[in-house]
Amino acid sequence: MAKVIAVSNHKGGVGKTTSAINLGVGLNMKGKKVLLIDLDSQANLSQSLNIEEPEFHIYGSIKGIYPVQPLEVIKDLHVVPSVSELSAAEPELTAEAGREFILSELIEPVVEDYDFVFIDCPPSLGLFTINAFTAADEIYIPMQAQYLALQGIGKLLVLKDVIKKRMNKKLEIGGIFITQFDRRKVLNRYVLETIESHFGDKVFKTRIRSNVALAEAPNAGLDIFRYQENSIGAFDYMQLTNEILKRNKSGPKSL
Repeated sequence: MAKVIAVSNHKGGVGKTTSAINLGVGLNMKGKKVLLIDLDSQANLSQSLNIEEPEFHIYGSIKGIYPVQPLEVIKDLHVVPSVSELSAAEPELTAEAGREFILSELIEPVVEDYDFVFIDCPPSLGLFTINAFTAADEIYIPMQAQYLALQGIGKLLVLKDVIKKRMNKKLEIGGIFITQFDRRKVLNRYVLETIESHFGDKVFKTRIRSNVALAEAPNAGLDIFRYQENSIGAFDYMQLTNEILKRNKSGPKSL
């Protein structure tokens, strides 16, 4: 079965989009068939993979113009891109019956074609994040090792509990991982220890360290593996990919 994962944190700048892309590509390199869904009107995931002005995008599907039509970026790695017009969709859907289930209904015809589906959520807890949580099996939460990150995660967990109770009984926190980590900083180490004490084995062992190549790769329209395969960023995301595979032991789909 496909594993549908919402990558979410309503605090911006935590590496959410970077993580969705590089985990998707990392799993693809391990023989998995992967779908990335850009559910953010900023379209950072799409732009980071050099997808500009796509003919088919998530906004068109939400509007009912056409079904979801993934675009192949790498062999067996597909993207449903976003566009800035998506920002208009939320108010347009205010009176729509069952609006929380739109995404799950849209992806139902294609989701089982993949081993992993990553939904890159917007930096908010609005309708599209609710849609992602309703469609997902698990939520992955990228976090910086900072005090404000600890304070903000509470709202996300409350939303997760509400969605699980009312709309998606299978929804769980699949994992939390630390980004932009610098072990030399006392604050980073302290906050990491606090996160681990609160969430236990939900916290992945891999830390995504601060690495300039991770910031540069999107400007080149590439993931970290194609941009600089020998970088710290590539090493860390492959380590995290391996952790994910250990937690989700299943063979690849026949392609």
